[in-house]
Amino acid sequence: MSEQLLRRQLYDAFENRAIIYWLIYDELRREFGAEKAEEIMSRAIYRRGAMRSEKYAPYAPNDLHGLRDAFVGGLADEGRMFRPEVLRCDSEALDIKFHACPLREAWQKLGLPDAEVATLCRIAAKIDDGTFLEAGFQFSSDTWQPGGEGCCLLHIRPGKPQEDEKPA
Repeated sequence: MSEQLLRRQLYDAFENRAIIYWLIYDELRREFGAEKAEEIMSRAIYRRGAMRSEKYAPYAPNDLHGLRDAFVGGLADEGRMFRPEVLRCDSEALDIKFHACPLREAWQKLGLPDAEVATLCRIAAKIDDGTFLEAGFQFSSDTWQPGGEGCCLLHIRPGKPQEDEKPA
């Protein structure tokens, strides 16, 4: 199989994921309202992130350089899909700005209103919350907003040492 074909399939899979997120959100919203739909999907997507956290747990609570290399180095299509920019990486903070997002792009391609795209971005970003918080880091993100450039800005900070890691 050619690299070009594999790349196209990868991007198609992300677009499919985005469409499935939107369809599930839309059905939940119709049934339970927008707030409850966001809450349910956020919990489920956080759980999926938590399932991936083991990959990054060896870098917790404070190896932000190792985490950067593992995370950015493991992004799909050698980073081209999200176009990450490491804005800061030192012993106190790791900040990564994504300049592209195939999920947001798919929702915009569907013609969804900006406010709905922003909601879906907030929901989808819960995967990162689950990934980094459950790995043992402090984490927050700024998700895409209408008129904003790029997409998410991830803020990763050292976590708290585990009880067994504290000096005696």
